[in-house]
Amino acid sequence: MKVLKYDVVVIGAGAAGLMAASKSGERGKKTVILDHAKQPGKKILISGGGRCNFTNYYIESEKYLCENPHFCKSALNQYTQWDFIALVEKYNIPYHEKTLGQLFCDDSAKEIVAMLISECEKSAVNFSYQTEILSIEKLVSGEFLVKTSKADYQCQSLIIATGGLSMPKLGATPFAYKIAEQFGLEILPTRAGLVPFTLDPALKDVLAEVSGISTNVIVTTNNTSFAEDMLITHRGLSGPAILQISSYWNPGDIVEVDLLPNENIQNIITQALSEQPNVSIKNLLSKHFAKRFVEKLMDLFEIPNLPIKQLNHKQVQSIADNIHSWKIKPSGTEGYRTAEVTIGGLNTNNLSSKTMEVKSVSGLYFIGEAIGVTGWLGGYNFQWAWSSGYVAGINV
Repeated sequence: MKVLKYDVVVIGAGAAGLMAASKSGERGKKTVILDHAKQPGKKILISGGGRCNFTNYYIESEKYLCENPHFCKSALNQYTQWDFIALVEKYNIPYHEKTLGQLFCDDSAKEIVAMLISECEKSAVNFSYQTEILSIEKLVSGEFLVKTSKADYQCQSLIIATGGLSMPKLGATPFAYKIAEQFGLEILPTRAGLVPFTLDPALKDVLAEVSGISTNVIVTTNNTSFAEDMLITHRGLSGPAILQISSYWNPGDIVEVDLLPNENIQNIITQALSEQPNVSIKNLLSKHFAKRFVEKLMDLFEIPNLPIKQLNHKQVQSIADNIHSWKIKPSGTEGYRTAEVTIGGLNTNNLSSKTMEVKSVSGLYFIGEAIGVTGWLGGYNFQWAWSSGYVAGINV
């Protein structure tokens, strides 16, 4: 098979790969992107309900999970959220802040993909889709030989940007981990992150009757808390608060949920005692939660439906404990099928934090979700893709 010679081969036409290729090409490096899919940026296209939560105003290294908490600082500082926002504005893509600094396209995620493709095309980057990688080897010359179903590619620098295991229906595979292992690099255990919880059948069946209800909560596990919305589903619990805390949860851990984070239920009952002592606890709670949700909570917490004046101190304390510290033990998560990210992956100790180059294999780079760096929900993982892709692209 004919050997095509390039300076840089990027495997993976996702967020990180497109950014890396555009920067590599911009520097005059002859660059090609290879991908097994029919089109680029599939995860970008479906993210944020099709509007792509492309970054966040409040990017900080503390909002990333990593074995080495300092690893992501260099890349995030070299290419910031403001740099990506400037690129979006250069292409006149209208966007808005939704909540907590999260930035979304006004119209469509397709605009972000089109922008990245345009940046690549301006720099004469070549693309090869529906291309299966058959093997990779490091030649005596120090170059890489990438054998594919369409052609063989020889290059000085090889960038692996094939992501993690999340959302297999979009084509996610363990490809990056296999290549890392081929070169003797350590892979940390992987698990689904930013993912809904499943519940044991008894609790799931009770809550399934009120699926679709969303309420503002504070969720806590392992000394980490998030204050956002929780959504009850037919399968368990979801919503931003649950997705966030799932990244800090381990099987067997208890999750504490404060169902009324901005008020104190004991104070509410005390005030009501002086103003309307004959009101039932059910009607009082229904001022703060959906009525059908209150009925389920009363069943779950075994709250007697009495006028509040008939509740004794112990009963009031029990109501407060349950509402402000509802202890749930998830049976698991929905797994990679619906997870937004993969936690774990290539140990960052194998890489230079400044360039994403493998310390022990010159010319080999890993970027994006394949690396053991996982951001919070809200544009943090896309920013990691842009930043890690950028630093690889300017260093190949």
